[in-house]
Amino acid sequence: MVLVRLRDSTNGFAAWFNRVTPKGLYPRSLLIIVTPMVILQSVLAFVFMERHYNVVTRRLSAAVSQDISAVVSLYDLLPRTNDHIALRTFASRNLSLNVAVLPPTDLPPPGPKPFFSVLDAALSREIGLRLKQPFWLDTVGRSMLIEVRVKMDDAVLRIFAPRNAAYASNSHIFLLWMVGTSLVLLAVAILFLRNQIRPIENLADAAEAFGKGRDVENFRPRGAREVRRAAIAFLEMKRRIERQIEQRTTMLAGVSHDMRTILTRFKLELAFLPEGESEALKKDVDELQGMLEAYLAFARGDPGEQAALTDMGELIEDLRLNAERDGATATASFMGPPLVEVKADQLKRCIGNLVNNAVRHARCVAIAGTRDARYLIVTVDDDGPGIPEEKREEVFRPFLRLDDARNQDAGGSGLGLSIARDIARAHGGDIQLSDSPMGGLRATVRIPV
Repeated sequence: MVLVRLRDSTNGFAAWFNRVTPKGLYPRSLLIIVTPMVILQSVLAFVFMERHYNVVTRRLSAAVSQDISAVVSLYDLLPRTNDHIALRTFASRNLSLNVAVLPPTDLPPPGPKPFFSVLDAALSREIGLRLKQPFWLDTVGRSMLIEVRVKMDDAVLRIFAPRNAAYASNSHIFLLWMVGTSLVLLAVAILFLRNQIRPIENLADAAEAFGKGRDVENFRPRGAREVRRAAIAFLEMKRRIERQIEQRTTMLAGVSHDMRTILTRFKLELAFLPEGESEALKKDVDELQGMLEAYLAFARGDPGEQAALTDMGELIEDLRLNAERDGATATASFMGPPLVEVKADQLKRCIGNLVNNAVRHARCVAIAGTRDARYLIVTVDDDGPGIPEEKREEVFRPFLRLDDARNQDAGGSGLGLSIARDIARAHGGDIQLSDSPMGGLRATVRIPV
């Protein structure tokens, strides 16, 4: 039971510590440097204040209290005179004390004690150990002097002692040097640490930009050896991916050219056949050509379009007009800054495939876009039959058609959603399907900006 509680407490502390500590590499690295330095300086300051400042102050206070005790004893031994020249001269020349003999009166009331003063406590204790007479002490009133009044039988001795004779007055110099050197070292550490972290941040930005389908400009390996190795590996991976896409695009362009040539030849031969006999064949050839274009578009993937600032409000409005031309009732709206850096043609095709899919199976379509500091979100809602929840991931598989859920006579190659998701993921985002408030299906495109 004890072990279980200890483990739960440890896990709770670890979760709390992970929650309150920074998440970034730079603040964490800085925390690793700053925390030991602060702890070390705190320990040094405590040791200094406890061992040096306190001990030295107590010893100096003991010396001053001995001098004051000597003055009191000397007053009892010397003959009484009006001016007490001998007492004052001895105290001034030999003890650096300013002594005055006042008429016998009551001692002043105790003054306010300082909130934190080692001197007041140490000097009061040392004088109390050496004097039997009542005394009054003021370490606050005058900045450079300490006033002590001792009540004798026939007078009151007022003694002024230099403040720096009773406590270590150079402690602030030590603390100033300690804090000053710590700040200088901390500034140097921050500067060098920032220079080491910046290449890692540049590598992360380059990888993120490449993941969103954007061109990585002015990026080169920099920083420590391990960071340069990671940057070089990223550039090699980027070149291999681009070379593979280029080879695939070139190959598919050749295949597309050859197959289109054959389809064109079919169409020419069908043109010479009688009208009634060739109508069905022409329809099959057109459907075959449409399916071929869809297959090639799916396999081609990213054709090399560069990302650019695009007005998403206009893009969504164009898709609304296209949906109305296809016979659907469509609405469009957009909220937030409309300019987003995306591959305009690719994204229009992505959202267009979702809109066409909705138009094919529904009467009403609603296209809505929002843009905030992190994401561009576009939703396409329809009032169609929808897709069962357990099959919403399957529909993204190439060549898959849910004819039992959608219109079987609608045609298509089963690649529209696959192409749309590939484009969204090429931008670093994704597509999710859910229930629509209109009663049908909602397709949500979420792309980081």
